[in-house]
Amino acid sequence: MTATSAFFERLTVAGRDPRFSKVCGSVRFDIRDGDHLEQWLLVIDHGQMRVTRSADPATTVIKVSAPLAEGMARGEVNGLAAITRGEILVDGDLGLALRIGRLFPREPGPLQRDEATATGDR
Repeated sequence: MTATSAFFERLTVAGRDPRFSKVCGSVRFDIRDGDHLEQWLLVIDHGQMRVTRSADPATTVIKVSAPLAEGMARGEVNGLAAITRGEILVDGDLGLALRIGRLFPREPGPLQRDEATATGDR
């Protein structure tokens, strides 16, 4: 499982985030890895969150490369800085995109056991 998939899985399991109690909208993440496009749709309804793999229309579309998405999911990349550098493209509600940044870790966390084994770190 990639860090990006694990990030969206955590949102699915959490189901609700009180920091978003006044937020309604949807964000689709278009994550490109070469010719492959992975799409995740996050729907927020007053803090209730639902995540699916979907190409459905959204209030906001965030276009990002797979390596950058991985860095964000690990807390290694600041989304706002990446938007400023043009590494992330936002189509739609920029305010919603910036609020979504609160969901990502702010600093790198410890490696998961399977990630450490895969990279040879121990």
